[in-house]
Amino acid sequence: MPTYSALTTLPGEDEAEALGEALEKMDPAPEGVGVFEIEDGSGLWEVGAYFLEAPNTAVLELLATAFGAKPFVLSEVPDIDWVAHVRRELAPVDAGRFFVYGSHDADKVPAILAQGGRVPLQIEATVAFGTGHHGTTLGCLRAFDRLFEEGFRPARVADIGCGTAVLAMAAAAVLPEALVIASDIDQVAVDVAEANVAINGMEGRITCLEAAGFQSPVLAEAAPFDLVFANILKGPLIELAPDVAAHLAPGGIAILSGLLGVQADAVTRAYQDAGHDLLSRDDIGEWSTLVVRRK
Repeated sequence: MPTYSALTTLPGEDEAEALGEALEKMDPAPEGVGVFEIEDGSGLWEVGAYFLEAPNTAVLELLATAFGAKPFVLSEVPDIDWVAHVRRELAPVDAGRFFVYGSHDADKVPAILAQGGRVPLQIEATVAFGTGHHGTTLGCLRAFDRLFEEGFRPARVADIGCGTAVLAMAAAAVLPEALVIASDIDQVAVDVAEANVAINGMEGRITCLEAAGFQSPVLAEAAPFDLVFANILKGPLIELAPDVAAHLAPGGIAILSGLLGVQADAVTRAYQDAGHDLLSRDDIGEWSTLVVRRK
């Protein structure tokens, strides 16, 4: 059965939230409504609604006009198993010593292992972010691989906003004695992380938990960390800067991503203000990865 999406943009968080609330009162009611800031520095917000039956286009037009939004773009979403589709399309990812693959490419692993020094990580395409293909996850893997090549051996690692936990697993794979914690604000992502940890035979090596930022007694007890991954978004990254400093050991390193290149300077300033030095910035397409060290 097809579903329908209705998407628009408008300036201002308050206006966007109000439009989202108005959409929820439509008849037929949407199955879900989302309100997101567009992370490109434009100040625009995207508002989307998803319907199980065709929505009333006249009402959508009225709502767009009333809230100063662009006309809604209405689309019919075909009934496709997107996870299965993505699995078929995703090729393995090479990121330094790390080889990230799905179960459909498991036949390639023996050849990878034969090369010596390579680390295969099986990640399935799911509702959680982080298959290694996106420029942000790939940038984090490359940054960590480079640091490891330079002799960096952190004893305590936190993957904040872990998604699939690919970064936590990369750390655990090459740091067998390290304490590694993977956390996410979304319990669904935590469940996916735990499943991936099990698939890769890392049970007992990585603690997966639900937490907003560092707000967990488990993270507090494990601090200070020598390495923090934070592959999230510009806004949360900036808000998290003081907490990253508070939970990093002196000289500890944070690998930050989830941000566009145009946002990198603002995130860098936030971390410098919180007591970090910028070690490197790497761009992959329009995405940036920052490596910072606590003074």
